[in-house]
Amino acid sequence: MRLLEDRAAREAVATDRSGHRPDTLPDAVVRARNVDDVVETLRWASAHRTPVVTRGAGSGLAAGSSAHAGQVVLDVSGMDRIVEIRPDDQVAVVEPGVLTADLDAAAGEHGLFYAPDPASAAISSIGGNIATNAGGLRCAKYGVTRDAVLGLDLVLADGRRVATGRQTVKGVAGYDLTSLVVGSEGTLAVVVGATLRLRPKPLETATLAAHFDDVVAAAAAAAAITSARLQPSVLELVDAVTLEAVDAARGSSLRSLGAAALVVQCDGRGALAEIEAVGQVVAPFATTWRATTDPVEAEELLAARRAGLPALEATGDVFIEDVAVPRSKLAEAVAGIQAISARTGVRIATIAHAGDGNLHPIVVVERGATVTEGPPWEAACAVFDLALRLGGTLTGEHGVGLLKRTWLRAELGEDSLDLQHRIKAVFDPLGILNPGKGI
Repeated sequence: MRLLEDRAAREAVATDRSGHRPDTLPDAVVRARNVDDVVETLRWASAHRTPVVTRGAGSGLAAGSSAHAGQVVLDVSGMDRIVEIRPDDQVAVVEPGVLTADLDAAAGEHGLFYAPDPASAAISSIGGNIATNAGGLRCAKYGVTRDAVLGLDLVLADGRRVATGRQTVKGVAGYDLTSLVVGSEGTLAVVVGATLRLRPKPLETATLAAHFDDVVAAAAAAAAITSARLQPSVLELVDAVTLEAVDAARGSSLRSLGAAALVVQCDGRGALAEIEAVGQVVAPFATTWRATTDPVEAEELLAARRAGLPALEATGDVFIEDVAVPRSKLAEAVAGIQAISARTGVRIATIAHAGDGNLHPIVVVERGATVTEGPPWEAACAVFDLALRLGGTLTGEHGVGLLKRTWLRAELGEDSLDLQHRIKAVFDPLGILNPGKGI
């Protein structure tokens, strides 16, 4: 364990990729290398009533790992071992600092894959994915992180170690504490290990790219795919603002093909037949579409989608929202976001996991400008309100963090929020784990 108090170390862990800038720096950083380091840190923090903010790769987008004066950051990114992969059971046991893409690559050596696939897979860690219940590109078919977590090794606020869940695919003994901790944003316990479900690599994969005159048509096409009872593994939407940024960053010419695009992938036996059925569904909405079974071409299409956020970040400072709506309301949500951008004069790019109605409206401002005040924040709040009016949620996968807490009561209601506060008090009676975040 290393305890760091120099300013540079504290600045490096004070915030994440959300755009939030804390007014002060945390008091210190603990670089944990093993479970004993975590236990020792939490015992000390409990004894001294010192708040602890657990941090992994720092790729969060809701200020969930932001820390300030009076708090200590517990950095678990150094706990990055893939402890074991058991191909016969299709299970992996990992530490929290393992990068998502590294686990997927390791599983691939055994003919398996790790299904949760956030766009940040190359830089985000398993512990952070668990904290926010991250989703990603493949969530349309395979679900989110919670669906892949079988069991967790935890350290509670007072330093006690607890194991939840199991190493079997099925099991209902006791309350499901594993699912409770997944998505709790570091407010209930510190994850020091996870048993994760792996899946067999699909035998076939087919990919489609479709382009549209406007983003509302693209959203309507995505909803039509769902209505047609098709279930692609990937169904992603990208708008014109994002396409322009990707073209500038990669030297491509995607924007010239239309003002919006869908990238769709089907896998498993019959993938080609299914992607052709997708093509027939999107054809009435699209200006053009093409399908491929070439893995190199498919990866290029997906790479363009993954490049969306980094490309936008190259154009200015961003605030990445994470609302979700019923899939039948996707086109209405996209149209509403366009109206908000026009009304406020704020540049908003929209990327969406269209297969499950999860939109990422991205507010883009000039470098150094604030995104949490003035018109940018007005636009963000209007998007939150739009999602709730359409029967949706404030967050599909990034978490509530610090930035969305004031809106939580409107979604959950008084009684539900009170119950969740009581649960928090059972796990963390002193309130030292990531205070002010999540609930």
